[in-house]
Amino acid sequence: MPVQPLPSLSTWPAAPTLPLAQLRRQIPPAELGFASTAELIHLSPGWIGQQRAREATDFGLHLDAPDYHLFVLGEPGSGRSSLLRQALHEAAQQRPVPPDLAFLHHFEQPLRPLALRLPPGQGRVLRQALQQLSRQLPTDIPAQLEGAEVMLAAELIETGFEREEKHTLAGLEDLATRHGFKLGRTGEGDSERLQLLVREDRKAGPDTGPSDAEILVRREMAQALARLREREQARDQALSELQEKTLKPWLQSVFERSLASVSGLTEADQALLHRWSQAAQREALDEIELFLPRAGEDDEADRKADLAHWQSCLKLNLAVDQAEQRGAPVVIEDNPQMRSLFGCIEHPGGEDAGPPDHNAIHAGALLRAHGGYLMLHLADLAEDEGLWDRLRRFLRSRLLQIEDAGGSGAPAGASLQPEPLALSLRLVLIGTPDAYYKLQDSEPEMARRFRVKVDFADRFADHPDHRQAMAIWMGQRCQALGLPQVDASGVAALLEQSHRLADDQGYLSAQLGSVEMDLIESAAACRRRGAPWVSAADVASALQARARRHNLPEQELLERIRHGEHLLSTEGQALGQVNAMSQIDTGDHRFGVPMRITARTQAGHGGVLNIEREVKLSGPIHDKGVMILQGFLHQLLAEQAPLALSASLVFEQEYDGVEGDSASCAELFALLSALSGLPLRQGIAVTGALNQHGEVLPVGGLNEKIEGWFQVCRDAGLSGEHGVLIPARNQRQLMLSHEVLAAVAAGQFKVYTMAHVAQGMELLSGRRLLGLDADAAAAQPSVQSLALQTLAAYRRACQRAQGGARGRRRG
Repeated sequence: MPVQPLPSLSTWPAAPTLPLAQLRRQIPPAELGFASTAELIHLSPGWIGQQRAREATDFGLHLDAPDYHLFVLGEPGSGRSSLLRQALHEAAQQRPVPPDLAFLHHFEQPLRPLALRLPPGQGRVLRQALQQLSRQLPTDIPAQLEGAEVMLAAELIETGFEREEKHTLAGLEDLATRHGFKLGRTGEGDSERLQLLVREDRKAGPDTGPSDAEILVRREMAQALARLREREQARDQALSELQEKTLKPWLQSVFERSLASVSGLTEADQALLHRWSQAAQREALDEIELFLPRAGEDDEADRKADLAHWQSCLKLNLAVDQAEQRGAPVVIEDNPQMRSLFGCIEHPGGEDAGPPDHNAIHAGALLRAHGGYLMLHLADLAEDEGLWDRLRRFLRSRLLQIEDAGGSGAPAGASLQPEPLALSLRLVLIGTPDAYYKLQDSEPEMARRFRVKVDFADRFADHPDHRQAMAIWMGQRCQALGLPQVDASGVAALLEQSHRLADDQGYLSAQLGSVEMDLIESAAACRRRGAPWVSAADVASALQARARRHNLPEQELLERIRHGEHLLSTEGQALGQVNAMSQIDTGDHRFGVPMRITARTQAGHGGVLNIEREVKLSGPIHDKGVMILQGFLHQLLAEQAPLALSASLVFEQEYDGVEGDSASCAELFALLSALSGLPLRQGIAVTGALNQHGEVLPVGGLNEKIEGWFQVCRDAGLSGEHGVLIPARNQRQLMLSHEVLAAVAAGQFKVYTMAHVAQGMELLSGRRLLGLDADAAAAQPSVQSLALQTLAAYRRACQRAQGGARGRRRG
């Protein structure tokens, strides 16, 4: 396939110098239309350039469908959390208040508490009614049993039994006397027993058994006592029936009056509460002894303890109280733990504590958010695999199972098992873009539960409406934080800094957290000088002070350059040597790092050797850039293909590693200089990536790179020959410091752009890149022509070397 020709020389004019106006987006304060932010604080800033996120949020929060939870992706400081919190509260006001959620003791299955839903506020009503009922029963039940009619009926039952008992015992006494025996009693109280006593004169000898008379008397006594025990059981049964007959209608009336105060229950919950009431009444009738005092002190203490436990069974555990709620709940869980998110069952403390009851159930954020919204941060969940797994199960089943809090030492099988609760809520998960796409890739089942993607942009267009919204937001933040308001010049300076954060003249940064930090520090500078308003001077002072707090690594590098420890040339020309620009980001400070790139060439067949790659100090993107460079070089020098070339490229004094392709243009220039023998200007530093056609591609960190090189040139002494060569496609990213602008205005520093490497090579070497015309080459040979001559000489040298080697082998 024939090689495609490169563009002609006329296609690429000389690298242009950018005028001062294009080096920074400057905002005249008069264009803003206000004197200070104090005029704007009554207005609403809205979502400040996040219309896409706002539309997605509105869609997700008002759609009632399963699995349409929201995943909010944006970088920290973008306002994602505060804006979502605001949107959640606004949406919640348009939704109904969900029911109260409560738990009741299950009298038939104590370890299976009953879940009850009540209209908002009715939980408190029922709780108060049951508290009153539990206090009322211990006094009113004994009072009911002490009524005159009940006491009379009980006395008749007791009298009848006592009369029969007396008659039976008298008959036994007479029988025993007639046969020469007598009756006696042993023990006291419940242990008292009737005993047959044999007179001394009637005792049998040691070798004889009981007499017939004794056997007769004992048999009659046993039969009589058995009849008496049956009669005693009948008496107890009659008394119990009397108590139940007395208490049952009264208990039913009392419970009905207590529960009548609760209104608005659904049929299902009304039926559940009725069943619970019937079970509680049966339990009260079965445990009448708990309400009646006992004679012994210890027995009475035990009774009171048992009665207190029974009373706790009547309590309502109001787990979620919506009485004060207006609209749907909004729950923000900033520290999710297993118990705080899913709820828990707390075991009673102490060695003598019994098993937990329904009162030990505590609601978590999920239960409290039922009917509303719950906001979580993905980073908080991802650190706890168990928490994440359980949330995954909940989203799949939409059922909440409140479990034992764990670590209580409770015996196996003694834990409560509340019934699973079907919950309806909308989950809002906050995370970074990387976390979102990782979830999509690694857990597609979980990701499909979050069908609403709320994507916060990291920047937005510089529009008058957005400027106004930013100014309103600044004013409201100053008011909220107790800071002085900002005048128009200060707002303009802060907006320009926002452009710098966005690395774009046409866009403002969405990192509101960074803007707030600028506000706070600028306000501090304003207060130090005692001014009423934050001005542009305060903003500049704050930014300079922050840079000084964080720029120690940058200053140490500049110091090494000034002392000659780090080799850089800022004057004259050099062969196979060019100054490149890179950037270092320490997390709290970004700064430019100039570095020297050198190239050496010789005859051979090794191709271009990337020394950084050979010693494993380069990353894959840089290696890719070098390979693209080689592709363009082969196209440029195709007349001598295959190339008889061995070349080496190195970043001088670089020991921490190189990544990125922004130095690939500089590497190409160094190689072409070494091949053509043309020296390059050392006062101009270069940055830019290239494609295989030689077109220059944009790079990142441009402002810091330029300013880093500018500081080196300033320290060496600006001569008017210093400058930078950057990609033309990067022009809109320029937001250079005012110090650089001043030097440009004074003619001491220049910013050149290139759309093709031909422009850059001509600027640095003074020769056009392309040109094979013989006449033109004789007058002023092009870089291409000179490089081809060098390659032809390399080829001849390689051929001679190969010929000599063959001759030696023949000899």
